[in-house]
Amino acid sequence: MGSPRLVIVHRRTEFAELLDRHATVGQAEFFLRTRGRRLQDVQERHAFIMAALDQVRAAVPADWRRAEVERTDLSRFMFTEDDVIAVVGQDGLVANTAKYLSGQPVLGIDPEPGVNAGILVRHSPASTAALLARIAAADPSAVSCQDLAMVTARLDDGQELSALNEIFIGHSSHQSARYQITTPDGRLESQSSSGLIVSTGTGATGWCASISLERGGRTLPKPTDPLLAWFVREAWPSPATGASLTEGVLAAGESLRICAASDQLVIFGDGMESDRLTASWGQEITLQLGTRALRLL
Repeated sequence: MGSPRLVIVHRRTEFAELLDRHATVGQAEFFLRTRGRRLQDVQERHAFIMAALDQVRAAVPADWRRAEVERTDLSRFMFTEDDVIAVVGQDGLVANTAKYLSGQPVLGIDPEPGVNAGILVRHSPASTAALLARIAAADPSAVSCQDLAMVTARLDDGQELSALNEIFIGHSSHQSARYQITTPDGRLESQSSSGLIVSTGTGATGWCASISLERGGRTLPKPTDPLLAWFVREAWPSPATGASLTEGVLAAGESLRICAASDQLVIFGDGMESDRLTASWGQEITLQLGTRALRLL
């Protein structure tokens, strides 16, 4: 095995995207002004993120290799087993990256302290050099990783998808999704709903938390717990569909099964709808605790 490679993951800043869309700074400024915003604020955020990226790049040990990938290219990027991943951005960018990894250590770098929650991006850009030095020293006691549980959806044709926060299953155009749900204890119900989510303990701080609060504040798993929480959204009771099986918990070894009762049910994780699976009529989807975890420093 050769020297490690640091892969820096980031996403385009709003300023960069404005220039792509409007071509010049002047046109971008006019666009923002018509919406009551200032170009200066957008440029300042861009400068913070660029400075953070420069600090991370400068921290790469001299004998390491380096690569960079933007969020939109994650599904096409080839990660290797000796990679170390530095995610520079929001907490959600760590979740977006996690599904493409297989045990590589991840450093979450917060380029804007006080703006992000810091649940997954726990380190400052200035701390990157010290963290990478510990990894390079190959001293397990010097680097503490937390294994965060993941969730996996698997189709009956072998396709599968994993996520760090949650997996969503629903109609491709967000109409009512029709399916049959089977719980781990064998209960079965035909449903028509706005879809369902299966969440890890990490996801329990996000979308899952809002659903739980609406239902009286259910106890949710912690990020390292080998448990998943699932919720059906807006199940519709009718002569042909029920609304009694709308939430639960999955332990390790248990699974929730969904059988599509309409065409084009989509399955995607962590908001990455462009990277999704599609279940056709009669296909079964199995949802369970993932066999791998995210190693977060």
